[in-house]
This record gives sequence, C-alpha cells and structure tokens, in this order.
Amino acid sequence: MMSGIRARNTRPEMRLRRELHALGFRFRLHAKDLPGKPDLVLKKHNAAIFVHGCFWHRHRDCRLASTPASNSGFWADKFARNVERDRQAMEALRDMGWRVAIVWECGLRHNDIPIVIEQTRRWLLSDDPHIELSRP
Repeated sequence: MMSGIRARNTRPEMRLRRELHALGFRFRLHAKDLPGKPDLVLKKHNAAIFVHGCFWHRHRDCRLASTPASNSGFWADKFARNVERDRQAMEALRDMGWRVAIVWECGLRHNDIPIVIEQTRRWLLSDDPHIELSRP
C-alpha cells in the first residue's frame, strides 16, 4: 500500500502547476539544491511553493488529516517528524531570502481550485513573505 504513495507529480501538485502555467508563470520543479526540495520554484518572484498533502503534513482542523487507529505510536512519531522537517525546510528557505507558500491538498479539490489559484497568483505578485492556502 505505501509503495503507491508518490512524493512528486501528485494530482494536487499537477493541478496547481497546470493552472499557474496557464497564467503565464514559469517555474522549476523539485529543486534539489534548495532545502526541502520545494515542489515549485519561481526564481523571478523569489518564491518557493510546497504542495502539502493534508494527511502526511498534518493540516490542522482538516478532515483529510485523520490518524489511523492501529499502530498509533508509529503514526504519531512519523507525523511529528514530517511536521518538524517541514518547519526546518521553510525556516532555512526564509533564511536564504526565499518567500515560501504552502498550498494544502484540500484547497486543490473541485470548486475550491479557482479561489486558491487566484490567491496564489496574488501572493506571487506581492511582496508577502509567507502564505498558507487551503479550503476557503
């Protein structure tokens, strides 16, 4: 089961990429030279974007961020490591002068997509240092 979980080119990531590209934004994918390997890097806008799955990255108050009932100790440790790794990557990127956005999986579902894409577009064109985008 776990072998089917992808780290790259996930459905939410592909949706965001398709929409931003259609708006004229150009980006690098999965930049290995940056902390956390951001999903999208827009050098022109000095921006790094992470597309986080709500389950794996523990989106607060999201129905998609459930915790499995069996082997709960394992899952708690795993989720804690994921969240800490995310925090460290974002802090390192900010220290390097990058602006960082997190787009949550739940915001890239069905009717919410146009709203989140517009918020992302506005953020990219602004000077705001950080933003988190999810369901409105």
